[in-house]
Amino acid sequence: MSTDPVSRSARPSRPSRDEVRRALLDAAAQVFARRGIDAASLDDVAAAAGFTKGAVYSNFGSKDGLVAALVDDKVTAYLDTGLEAVSDAATPLVERAQTLGDQLTLAFDRQRDWTLLFLELWQRAVRSGRTDGAFLDRRRELHAAVTTAITDHFSQAGAPLPLPPAELATVLLALSNGLAIERHADPASVPDQLLGRVLTLVMGGGANDVRAAGPRRGS
Repeated sequence: MSTDPVSRSARPSRPSRDEVRRALLDAAAQVFARRGIDAASLDDVAAAAGFTKGAVYSNFGSKDGLVAALVDDKVTAYLDTGLEAVSDAATPLVERAQTLGDQLTLAFDRQRDWTLLFLELWQRAVRSGRTDGAFLDRRRELHAAVTTAITDHFSQAGAPLPLPPAELATVLLALSNGLAIERHADPASVPDQLLGRVLTLVMGGGANDVRAAGPRRGS
C-alpha cells in the first residue's frame, strides 16, 4: 500500500456531519413534497441525497425525527428571512413592510417544495385533531417570534399598532401562506410586489397616522 502523502491528499474527503445533515434535509424536502411523507421511504430520501439509509438513522433516528428536523429547518429559515428583511431600524416602517413582502415572495419561489410539504403537515395536524407535535410546536414558536418582532418594530417607529401584535402576526402568517399557495397554483394571479403592498397597507397604517399627525407638542 502506498504511503505517498500526495496520493493520500488526492483522495476525496468525506463530507462533514453538518454537510451530510444538510444534504439529507434538502433531499427530504424534495422527496416528501413530491411523493408525500407517508408514501416516501427513508431509502428514497437517502438515495436522493447520495447516502445510505444508515446516514438518515444516524442523524435523525427515524422518519418522524427527520420530519421534525425538516420542520425546524424550514421554520427557522422563514423567520431568518423575515428578520433580515426588516433588520434596519432606520428604514421607515412602510418601506420595511414592502421589503419583507418582497423577500417572502422570493422565498415562495425558491422553496416550492416547502409549500407542498407545509400543506401536507397542515392536513395531518387538522385531521388528527392533535394540539401538539413538531409542526404545531414550531408554528407556535414562529408565531411568538413574529409577534415579538412586530411589537419591537412598531415601538422603534413610535407608531400605533393597527391590531394587537399577536393578531397582526396571525394576519402576516396567513397572508404569506395563502399567497404562496395562490402563486404556485397561478403565478400570474400573485404579482411580485403584491404581498409587500398588502403588508404596507396593513402594517404601515400606524406609521402613516404618525406622519399625518405631525410633530408632537413640546418637540
